[in-house]
Amino acid sequence: MPGALDGLRIVEFAGIGPGPFTGMMLADHGAEVIRIDRPGASFGPAALARSRRSIALDLKQPEGVAVARALCGTADGLIEGYRPGVMERLGLGPDALLADNPKLVYGRMTGWGQHGPLADLPGHDINYIAVAGVLEGIGRPGAPPVAPVNYVGDFGGGGMLLAFGMVAALLAVRRGAAGQVVDAAMTDGAALLAAMSWGFRGAGMWRDGAGANLLSGAAPFYRSYGCSDGRFVAVGAIEPPFYAALLDGLGLAGDSDFAQQMDVARWPAQSARLETIFATRSRDEWAEAFAGTQACVSPVLTMGEAAAHPHNRARGTFDEVGGSIEPAPAPRLSGTPAAAPTSPGAVGADTDAVLGALGYDDEKLAALRASGAIQ
Repeated sequence: MPGALDGLRIVEFAGIGPGPFTGMMLADHGAEVIRIDRPGASFGPAALARSRRSIALDLKQPEGVAVARALCGTADGLIEGYRPGVMERLGLGPDALLADNPKLVYGRMTGWGQHGPLADLPGHDINYIAVAGVLEGIGRPGAPPVAPVNYVGDFGGGGMLLAFGMVAALLAVRRGAAGQVVDAAMTDGAALLAAMSWGFRGAGMWRDGAGANLLSGAAPFYRSYGCSDGRFVAVGAIEPPFYAALLDGLGLAGDSDFAQQMDVARWPAQSARLETIFATRSRDEWAEAFAGTQACVSPVLTMGEAAAHPHNRARGTFDEVGGSIEPAPAPRLSGTPAAAPTSPGAVGADTDAVLGALGYDDEKLAALRASGAIQ
C-alpha cells in the first residue's frame, strides 16, 4: 500500500544532519525523494539517506545547475540546508525556482534562519540551543550545561519541524495556495520545543539553572539514579498514585520524610536518600522489582539494549536495513502505513534514469558527463 505522501516528488540538495533527516521522514512516508549529491561524495549515516534516489551533479558547473533547475521544475518540494545566500548565488534561489514552478514548496534548513544578526555565522546544534534558551537548563546544578547529543536542535527543532512545515505547505498547495518558502531555523524550533517550559515561566513556576525544575532533575521522583552495577534507572512518578507505587516499591510507604511530594524544600534530602537506596541493587534487579507496577521506573538502556527490548521488538520500533539496525518510520499511520525502509544505493546511481525521465537522451547525458556536470 502506498504511503501517505505517495505521488509527491521532493528534490533534496544533499547536506548533513537535519536536512537529510527531513528527507528521510518524507521518504519514509511515501514521497519520492531525489537527492542531488556531489560527484564522488559519500552519503554519511545510512539511516539518514535511506529510501532515496540519488543523482550526482556538480553545481559549480552551469550545466549542472541547469539540470538541477529542470528537475526542480518537476518537483512538489525542495530541501536545502546551505547558508543563506548560497542557493541564490547558484541561481537556484526561491525567486528563480518559484518563477519556474509556482507551486513549489521551498524548504530551507539553517541554524540561525534566513535573516537576523547571526544568520551568516557558522554554528552547530549546541550553539543554536544555547541561544534559544534551552541548553542552560540541561544538566546538574553547579556544573556546566550538558549537550543533549544533537537531538534538540538538529533533529527535533530542525529536521522534524522542517518536515512538518513542508507537509503543511504542501497541503496548502493541494488546497489551492501558491508555493512558498519554509524557513526552518534550529533556534526557532528549539525554542518551540520548550513551549511548555515557557508556559511554566510565565506562570512563575520556572527557575533558571540546570537541574532546577521538576522536569529537569530537581524532583526526586523525576530523575535518574545510579545502581550498584554502574548502570541507571529512570524514575518518572509524577502523579500521586504513581508516586505512591514508587514509595511502596522502595519500602518507603508511610515514611513521613516522603509524605509531602511537592514540598520543594524536602527534595534535596529525599533525592539523597533515594540515591542511597537505588545504589543497593543493580539496574536489572530494580527493573524486575518494579516490572508491571505503576511506579514509572524504567531501566536506562543502551542503544543496543533498546533494539532488543521486548516492547520495542513487539512494536517494530527498530528495523534491520541493509544489515544495520535503524529506527523504523514513525509515527504509525493506520490506513497508509510507511513501507519498510530501503538502503541507499551508490551516490549517482539513479542519475541516468532520473534525467532520462526529464528528456535527456544518451547524447545529452554523454555531453553532460564529458563536461563534468554529472557523474
